[in-house]
Amino acid sequence: MANLCAPAFLPRRFVLRGLACLAFAISVAPAMAQFRVEISGVGATQVPVVVARFRDEDKATQQVSSIIRADLERSGLFRNIDAPGVLDELAQPQMADWRARAADALLGGSVTRLADGRYDVRAKLWDVVKGSEIGAQNATVHPNDLRLAAHRVADYVHEKLTGEKGVFSTRIAYVAKAGKANFLLRVADSDGYDPSGKPGGEGVLNSSEPIISPTWSPDGKELAYVSFEDQKAVVYAQDMASGRRRVVANFRGSNSAPAWSPDGQTMALTLSREGGSQIYLVGRNGGTPRRLTTSSAIDTEPCFAPDGRTLYFVSDRGGSPQVYRMPAAGGAADRVTFTGSYNISPAISPDGRTMAFISRQGNTFRLHTLDLQSGAVQALTDTSDDESPSFAPNGRLIIYATRAAGRDVLMTTTLDGKIKARLASTTPDVREPVWGPYGR
Repeated sequence: MANLCAPAFLPRRFVLRGLACLAFAISVAPAMAQFRVEISGVGATQVPVVVARFRDEDKATQQVSSIIRADLERSGLFRNIDAPGVLDELAQPQMADWRARAADALLGGSVTRLADGRYDVRAKLWDVVKGSEIGAQNATVHPNDLRLAAHRVADYVHEKLTGEKGVFSTRIAYVAKAGKANFLLRVADSDGYDPSGKPGGEGVLNSSEPIISPTWSPDGKELAYVSFEDQKAVVYAQDMASGRRRVVANFRGSNSAPAWSPDGQTMALTLSREGGSQIYLVGRNGGTPRRLTTSSAIDTEPCFAPDGRTLYFVSDRGGSPQVYRMPAAGGAADRVTFTGSYNISPAISPDGRTMAFISRQGNTFRLHTLDLQSGAVQALTDTSDDESPSFAPNGRLIIYATRAAGRDVLMTTTLDGKIKARLASTTPDVREPVWGPYGR
């Protein structure tokens, strides 16, 4: 059986989740890394949109229009057109002027501080081509929710102009490391900031021992992860509102690679309680696990299809790591990946049609997608050390970790690989991102 722990099989930063030989050799600087958006690539079709400065937003704690503009740009579906001056929701814009700027849509609004300290955020969207109003939004929010209000306006624009839900008001989770022995599980807005606008997100858990494999519950209320705080791999689930957590799996040997079922009632995970690393099912609160795979190989990294009927996982049963699938209730497994000799980290799109995964090509580890119906494989990156893909809940973007310019960074990419946005920092050490669901 292939030794998946051997350095020759591992990218520089990769930690195969189902194994006991988990290493987290990162040299990470301060946790509060300054994130920013850097866009690369040119999309084939982008909606030219103007996001004007909102009236009085300079008096608020957040620049609402800037947040909206960055959200839309990061999606890859919009091309921002500069707008001079301020435009609020009460304006009567001269559409001919905006058509002359080659704009298709126009957004304006206002941010008004109320007597109780809250803010009234208003926005209006116009169709420049038709010369008509598309719709308006307004919300009264606490100052700490201004960024969320801006993300929701961006979601509104996205849905009105594309017909599909935006994901800007959703959240991501990831793992970082500060100093030599301070591991951090963090949650951030989809743009990498916390609600108050601080870069790097909010801390969910700090530990002197490694934390790996974060995964959101389907309702977004909990995070499951693996912690080594007891000097072994144990699976926990933590409530996001209260901070309370519970042990889901602490059996003999290694407990790792948790994956929620779509109904949130069970988890698939990798256990070595009977010797080798195999896939099991366990209830969301723990209990007696039920074994799903019975191979003599290493079976790990399970993930469910959106309908909950199929389970994808990684196994070296054929001699090298490849992605397989099997009925979630148990049964025979069939191989899914055939291009390349090393394919790991499967993630299934919300519509169940596409699988993202990491494939070794020579000495590089790159993000790929596989059309599960046609079998077509596409490389999305030209980097050499990609890890941990996770789909946005609308299926239009993938977040992943990689190295760029000598740093560990988080990036998003469109499914064609043409538009990439980097959540960059002045320090490395962010990894294992996972995109949360709708419903925040």
